[in-house]
Amino acid sequence: MDISGKVAIVTGSGAGIGAALARRLAAGGARVVVTDLDGAAAERVATEIAVDHPDSVIFSAGDAADEATLRDLIARTEAEFGPVDLFFANAGIAGGLGLDSTEEQWNAALQINVMAHVRAAKLLVPGWVERGSGYFVTTASAAGLLTQLGSAPYSVSKHGAVAFAEWLSVTYGGKGIGVSCLCPMGVQTALLDTGFSAGDPSAELAARAVRTAGEVLDPADVADIVVDAVADGRFLILPHPQVLEFYRHKGSDYDRWILGMRRYQEALLAADGV
Repeated sequence: MDISGKVAIVTGSGAGIGAALARRLAAGGARVVVTDLDGAAAERVATEIAVDHPDSVIFSAGDAADEATLRDLIARTEAEFGPVDLFFANAGIAGGLGLDSTEEQWNAALQINVMAHVRAAKLLVPGWVERGSGYFVTTASAAGLLTQLGSAPYSVSKHGAVAFAEWLSVTYGGKGIGVSCLCPMGVQTALLDTGFSAGDPSAELAARAVRTAGEVLDPADVADIVVDAVADGRFLILPHPQVLEFYRHKGSDYDRWILGMRRYQEALLAADGV
């Protein structure tokens, strides 16, 4: 899909990948809704974008996993800009760590990293089918194809995000609906800086695993890759090409891959002196 002239909502766009996506979409001629749980952060990003694109951006504060909030967000977008063409389900959290993760941490990760996508799709996809066009972009993670050392809720919820994106594409791809699923490794964001750094060995393991697996990318570079993929209609977006190689190794010999992941984990723990 060509983003020029289109209307896009980007959740979790007060910082990181979401903010970079909002900037890139506006630069490409789209009208953008910047929305984040942190309303002040969303306003800052929107204000920055408005300097060069004054009539192309608005902001909103709210929980991307709350259906009423999503319904109001879509209604406001339609009133300000017209029908939504693209939805970027980008909001995400790290969740808890290992088996010590609380029920609240598990629930939060599943709500924000998976159910927020489901609820947005329920509200948007039927109308897109009637129009014969629409595009849904899921920000998942390489953890959704592989796994995340240290954080069980993050890994499980990101697998769920990938699975839902796959289902959405299989079910509606023949009806004019585009779907892409972004699965990066390390990106320089607050999630990487603080979400996996709680002073706990499992948190430090998660952060080190991401940082040592490959290059840590700038969010703006990831946004460029995403917009190119949307233009091409590609489902799987891999800013780190080696993820595909890892994924192929996993599929070709699952037991060997798990053994390799155990060894990788042991090496990281040994390097941390654990």
